[in-house]
Amino acid sequence: MAWAILVLSGVLEAVWATALSASNGFKKVVPTIVFIAGMALSMVGLAFAMKTIPVGTAYAVWVGIGASLTVVVAILRRQERASAARLGLVFGLVACVVGLKVVS
Repeated sequence: MAWAILVLSGVLEAVWATALSASNGFKKVVPTIVFIAGMALSMVGLAFAMKTIPVGTAYAVWVGIGASLTVVVAILRRQERASAARLGLVFGLVACVVGLKVVS
């Protein structure tokens, strides 16, 4: 259960990061609300997961999922360029997250 919540919290990290960018410095109301709610839920989920998953592993997985999904969303929204190097590095990040789960 802790791992499922950790993955969901990582997804919510990508949600709040994307909403933060869309909020235009907190000038847009809806993205600002999504940012606040996403961040709060993401942190609560991370805290819950850390009850059973070691802090270093939980944090690395949380950040890895959030960062990877944030880059993918930015590429899909055409806010960032999709180069072979960028995609390869994101794949490597995902592989490291999966590796942490395997050895935990």
